Amino acid sequence: MDAYETMIRHHLDRLVAGDAAGATEGLADDFVQDWPQSGERLHGRQACFMVHSNYPGGPPRAAIRRIAGEGDVRVAELDLQYGDEKAFGISIFEFRDGRLVHETDWFGEPFPAPPWRSKWVEIVG
Repeated sequence: MDAYETMIRHHLDRLVAGDAAGATEGLADDFVQDWPQSGERLHGRQACFMVHSNYPGGPPRAAIRRIAGEGDVRVAELDLQYGDEKAFGISIFEFRDGRLVHETDWFGEPFPAPPWRSKWVEIVG
């Protein structure tokens, strides 16, 4: 596990624990977080702190499937739980000078596999 993976794990663990201060401590002052599906962008550590501090019902639970990448970019595959609702996530983390400067998060709900491709696929989850 490299330093960036450790930072990502700490960031996500602190979010799940409801510790917005701990989750934002590794963010650069000019941190940007994008949520393309809703068209939202957060600017700065304080905006991230406020969103996560005020998340209705608390932040989603996040279990990391894996983290991959090289250089200053890492991608995390996530299993997310919003109350009783399950979702999957992909987060792209970009670092500069040992700080998280940009995070882009994609979310998707599970759906049943279509029957037409059943003879070519394995159902794993």
